[in-house]
Amino acid sequence: MLKASSVIRPALIVLLVVVLLLTALWLLQRRLIYLPDTSPAGPAGAALPGARDVTLHTTDGLDLGAWLVPPTGPDRGMAVLVANGNGGNRAGRAVVARELAERGFAVLLFDYRGYGGNPGSPSEAGLALDVRAAYRHLVDEAGVRPDRLIYFGESLGCAVVTGLAVEHPPAGLLLRSPFTDLAATAATHYPFLPVRTMLRDRFPLAEQITRVDVPTAVVYGTDDSVVPADQSRAVAAAAAGPVEVTAVDGADHNDAVLFEGAEVMDAAVRLADRITAGR
Repeated sequence: MLKASSVIRPALIVLLVVVLLLTALWLLQRRLIYLPDTSPAGPAGAALPGARDVTLHTTDGLDLGAWLVPPTGPDRGMAVLVANGNGGNRAGRAVVARELAERGFAVLLFDYRGYGGNPGSPSEAGLALDVRAAYRHLVDEAGVRPDRLIYFGESLGCAVVTGLAVEHPPAGLLLRSPFTDLAATAATHYPFLPVRTMLRDRFPLAEQITRVDVPTAVVYGTDDSVVPADQSRAVAAAAAGPVEVTAVDGADHNDAVLFEGAEVMDAAVRLADRITAGR
C-alpha cells in the first residue's frame, strides 16, 4: 500500500507549479496582450508627403506622437480617426492612411502609450485616455465636426473606438476584425487557462456596441486565425446602428488585404456615403 506522503508530495509539487505559472501569467499578461514597436515612428512628412506631426495630450499628463494626414483625393470634408491593433506602431499603418487620403479623407494616425516612442505603458484604461486625446485633438484643435468623423478600429482598436463611441458618438464606425471581448478571444487560444478570471483588461466590445446607434461597417477575414470570424459576426449582430458586413474570403488577421485592401477601403467609402445620405 502506498504511503499517504508518497501521494501528497507529488500533488503538492504539481499544485505549486500551477500556482507559480498562474502567478507569472497574471503578472506578465499585458506583455502577451500588447506587442508594441517602441521605436520612434519618424517624421510624418517622410512617410506621407503633406502629413504633419502633431502631439496629443492625455488627461493623465502624457504627450503622444501622431500624424495628421490631409486628403489627397477630392476632399469629402470627413476625417477618420484610426485606432491601431495591439502590435507595431503608426509607421506600419502609413499605407492605410495613404489609401484613405487618396479617397478624400483626412486621417489621424496615432500611437498609444508605450508605442512608437511614446511614454507610459499600455492598459485598457490607458488606451481609453489615449483615444480620447486623439478625439479632442481632432475636434478642438483640427476643427473636425463630430458628425463628419469616422472611427476606424483595427482588431484591438475596434474595442478602443467602440468605448470612445459610447461617450462621444461619431458619424460612423468602421470595425476591422472585431472581437466580442478580449477574454473570449484569449479563451480560444488558451482554453486550458481560466482567462476570464485572470484578465485585468476586458475590452467588452460586443456589450458596448449595443449602445452605439450610428452607421457601422464590419470587415473581417473568413480565415482569421487570431480573432475567430464568428466573433466579428457576433459584433455586427449586436450593433445598435445599421450595419454593413464585408467578409473577405480566405483572409487571415494580418494579411495586407485587411489593412489597405480594396475591400476595407471600399467599406470606408460606402460608410461615408451612407453618412452623407443620412442612412
